[in-house]
Amino acid sequence: MDILDDIFGESLNLEDSHLTEGFQEGYEAGLASGKDDGREVGLKTGFTTGEELGFYGGCIDVWNSIIRVEPTCFSTRVQKNIKEMDELVCKYPILEPENESATDIMGSLRLKFRAICATLNMKLEYNGYPKASNRNETQF
Repeated sequence: MDILDDIFGESLNLEDSHLTEGFQEGYEAGLASGKDDGREVGLKTGFTTGEELGFYGGCIDVWNSIIRVEPTCFSTRVQKNIKEMDELVCKYPILEPENESATDIMGSLRLKFRAICATLNMKLEYNGYPKASNRNETQF
């Protein structure tokens, strides 16, 4: 009877062994695919975040240059907001993408930027990098 069990044992467990083998192959393929997809999403997200931070940093540099040339050009409130915005840009955790404060800091940056633009009565907004089809329509 042991000989018969050994002969048919593999046949009886064939479905389970194929299921286990298929699961393992699918898991490994999914893991590799997930890493590739994650890398692509991470590069795109990192680029757009860096681009937005660069935009805000450029605006801060321009406003600080104006303040150095003409210190009374902006109200003390606007100058304070520009300084706070500069501190937020410097505080952004660029090398720690999983830091939960990154979202809060970016939200605060956007609010400060809108507040400064509204106070200065400016129509300046960040729309992201212009697409190839509408490069001539870029507005600052």
